[in-house]
Amino acid sequence: MTPTDLLVPTYVQMLTALSNWLEKAAKQLPPEEAEALLSAKLAPDMFPLSTQVRFACVQAQEGMYRLRGEEFPPAIDLLLDEGRNAGEQPGTLAEAKTRIDETVSLVKTLSADTEEGDPDRPIAHALPMGIVFDLTAQQYARDWTLGQFYFHIMIAYAILRNQGIDLGKADYVTHMFAYLRPGTAPSE
Repeated sequence: MTPTDLLVPTYVQMLTALSNWLEKAAKQLPPEEAEALLSAKLAPDMFPLSTQVRFACVQAQEGMYRLRGEEFPPAIDLLLDEGRNAGEQPGTLAEAKTRIDETVSLVKTLSADTEEGDPDRPIAHALPMGIVFDLTAQQYARDWTLGQFYFHIMIAYAILRNQGIDLGKADYVTHMFAYLRPGTAPSE
């Protein structure tokens, strides 16, 4: 399995789930309360839901460009800035869902013409504070981008649950129902 084969379905499945969670939240709460969710945090020193959504999108976009060996487009910096400033400007649920939709579309588009290179090719992953990780493409996919992506997805899920949104395990793994053996689902 190539890094792209691993990441693309993961990004698409989990971003789609995240969009569905936001939709469920919008249906379960009055509009003002649903919009207020974007400012909710799990702890005072953590980023709010709005940031988690944007940073999950950033991880997916960066992962695709990094594996393609391409520079990041300015749109990633805009997403990062939105995420960093979400405490003061959380945006709306519609905007959050738009960012997710844009990211899913981008991931699908980029994956369609990605030529998988050597999984052992070097990738230098630099962080803003000057730290640089020297990884292979495979290590980058497995040890960095997948973990970072799931971190933000899980924090978003946890914030929504913490705020009383009715989500369960089935909402988290909706993509698994495509593999369900007929006749094995619990009866109601």
